[in-house]
Amino acid sequence: MKTKPGQLNPIQNRLTAWYIQHHRQLPWRETRDPYAIWVSEVMLQQTQVQTVVPYYRRFLDRFPDVKSLAAADLQDVLKLWEGLGYYSRARNLHQAAQTVAAEYGGIIPDGITEFRKLKGVGDYIASAVMSIAFGRPYAVLDGNVKRVLARLHEIGEPVNHSSAKKVFKQAAEALLDAGNPGIFNQAVMELGALVCKPKNPHCGVCPIQRFCGACRSGTVDRYPRRIRSAKIPEYQIAVGVVCKNSRMLITRRKPEGLLGGLWEFPGGKVKKGETAEAACIREIAEETGLKIRVDSHLTRVRHAYTHFKIAMDVFICRYESGNVALNGPDDHRWIGWTEIDHYPFPGANRKFIPLLKNIEELRKN
Repeated sequence: MKTKPGQLNPIQNRLTAWYIQHHRQLPWRETRDPYAIWVSEVMLQQTQVQTVVPYYRRFLDRFPDVKSLAAADLQDVLKLWEGLGYYSRARNLHQAAQTVAAEYGGIIPDGITEFRKLKGVGDYIASAVMSIAFGRPYAVLDGNVKRVLARLHEIGEPVNHSSAKKVFKQAAEALLDAGNPGIFNQAVMELGALVCKPKNPHCGVCPIQRFCGACRSGTVDRYPRRIRSAKIPEYQIAVGVVCKNSRMLITRRKPEGLLGGLWEFPGGKVKKGETAEAACIREIAEETGLKIRVDSHLTRVRHAYTHFKIAMDVFICRYESGNVALNGPDDHRWIGWTEIDHYPFPGANRKFIPLLKNIEELRKN
């Protein structure tokens, strides 16, 4: 499939033509603003397009440029991100925006080396922003692209193994239309999202079907190959809604780590041989230094994270004595029901928060 310099090869030609005609109309495709494209790519990591769209619009309405994001309070950023998950993305984006504002005058660097140094910017985001916003010839490599490449070239390396990254990166770079990298990168990703799906791909309408090795050999369902992951563990968690004078206690997680900077109701893991109620009392004492009494069981919620799941028992508790320890949570508040919407909470907490409005003790506010 050799081509003359400047000439598109058949795969590039067909993919680009297909994309121009069939791509989805998405808000980040209506701009060349590197900031807006950067925000979209951060949000789209591990999150479906239909989920991202409303968050993206709200985020840009609130923070239309790098300087406005850099000047924002992190709590406001996390609150706007609430429900989108993977909150380290929001923290990193906020920190990176502060770096751009402080060191680059609010202008996003157009060189991949400098851009790659920003907090949270990995190979994928760097390649996506550089190619789409600045026309730089860098090939993107995400799950959709890997799937297309694995089937197109019958690549046998498991896509979820680190050793395969070099193989797929080389294949993506070889396929890239360096003359129009932004459109072409989006075309390959769009093909994987709309046509070359993980299950039941629409091979009959694929613009590059005739070039696909897996399609020719009838082995599409064998690609991409994956190493089977270990079973995801599930942990038992107990948390308490501690009531005191018609107010309830919330605590803030430390800024680093899982769900960093978010607010939550205190609690933790249930130990082996321990009841959830006993764990609630113990965990709150250890975490905050408070002595509490469990009044009732509110509900049980289940929630899944990337590498584990939780079953969370939620208890309505009454404050008895003590002060929140100085070496306890990162911060704490005693809030009323009407204030709860001001704080960003993890998804597991948000699943039971609507039930709190029915608690008599809190309705006195």
